[in-house]
Amino acid sequence: MKIDIFCAGGTIDKIYFDAKSDYQVGEPKVGRILEAYKLNIDFEVHSVLRKDSLEMDDQDRQTLKQAISQCDNEYILVTHGTDTMPETAEVLKDLPNKTIVMFGAMEPAMYKTSDAEFNAGCAVGAVQSLPNGVYIAMSGRIFEAGKVKKNVAEGIFEIKD
Repeated sequence: MKIDIFCAGGTIDKIYFDAKSDYQVGEPKVGRILEAYKLNIDFEVHSVLRKDSLEMDDQDRQTLKQAISQCDNEYILVTHGTDTMPETAEVLKDLPNKTIVMFGAMEPAMYKTSDAEFNAGCAVGAVQSLPNGVYIAMSGRIFEAGKVKKNVAEGIFEIKD
């Protein structure tokens, strides 16, 4: 089993720059997260973008889609900012013969209270067991692309009305 992981940035990868008093998207953290658990799978991390998802545009989504489409592997994880993850999931829906599971975090992975590790674990399990398609692993659930939204007030993902 091999999983390819495409990183688009988002809160999961944010780091604090003290001199700037600001958070910015840094290096992907998912490799470090997964290595800590000594998983019995191979994975490869591909850094495609380093953007807050609120700064992503249609061209960025096409760049991510192109990178994934060039990968021969069926099993794909995507780290992504939570604010526009559902929109990017919609763009990826027409990629054939792939199981794509997107995830991110509500707080940077470097925070002890971050949901990054939990979401990564859910995504790894989901990508191995779901049929081809695009999914989002957040808030302890797996959602199909097109059927999910972020509830900003509650800080969770939920079924779209």
